[in-house]
Amino acid sequence: MVVQKLRRAGGADAVTATAVAVAAMATGLTGCSPGAAGTAPSAGPVAANGGKDGDGAAGGPLRAVRAAPDLLARAGTSKTRTALEMATGGTRLTIEGEGGYDFRAGRGRVRVLLPEDGDRPRRSITELFTPGALYMKNRGAGVPVDKWVRVDTTTLADGNLVTGGATDPGAAAELLRAARHVTYVGEAHVGGVPVAHYRGTTDIGAAARLAPPRVRGALAAAAKGFTTDTVPFDAYLDEAGRLRKVRHRFSFANGGREVDVASTTLLYGFGAPVDVWLPPLGDIYAGRIAG
Repeated sequence: MVVQKLRRAGGADAVTATAVAVAAMATGLTGCSPGAAGTAPSAGPVAANGGKDGDGAAGGPLRAVRAAPDLLARAGTSKTRTALEMATGGTRLTIEGEGGYDFRAGRGRVRVLLPEDGDRPRRSITELFTPGALYMKNRGAGVPVDKWVRVDTTTLADGNLVTGGATDPGAAAELLRAARHVTYVGEAHVGGVPVAHYRGTTDIGAAARLAPPRVRGALAAAAKGFTTDTVPFDAYLDEAGRLRKVRHRFSFANGGREVDVASTTLLYGFGAPVDVWLPPLGDIYAGRIAG
């Protein structure tokens, strides 16, 4: 499904810092060398409204989904697993990640595992999500292995929804603030936890306006960078209303080809400690990044 197309490449910063998903992943798709606890009124299965659209219901699916970001902030932290699936021209590749996220501070640390590239083994990249910036270590493309690359996410045409190879879990949740046309799909299980499955669309521009300042700039950049703000999603909430899984579907153009992207974020282990420290200035690479 083609959901979104990028309007532009994103400017000089986005080109030099085009990261895991676009530079390494998308070029791999075209055959080139590389270059994804608080509580509230129950939103779980018992809160379903019989599958009706919840847009006009005060306590229906729409309200449950839109409340998810605030409940994650109330929960504080969680462990996370991510997957960014890309498909084009009959080829499909997946970037996987695992780590932790602090929803109050808007910071997280994820180890991203790139797909194989020919005979080369899978390579891992450490990523730090922070308000307004993405840090990457073991970036490759001429960057020393002991150095970090810093990317200003407000300069990226997608606001780092796909560029880093893993959607910032905070941004993934914040997109739900502007959910619309939400319906209850049914009961499901995520990691052995009973959840309510909801489906709908969200609007990036509206989400940017509703989001807290720490993620507003990146989402505003994404709203400008995509030709349409509409993003289909599937969200899974537990009985406390906490987001356990969300899947967004995007697309962009790369070398004249449509690249379809499905970004999945899993959340579990609420309250687990998350230690995110920023690298010293001397450890940040300031040189040119290849391809």
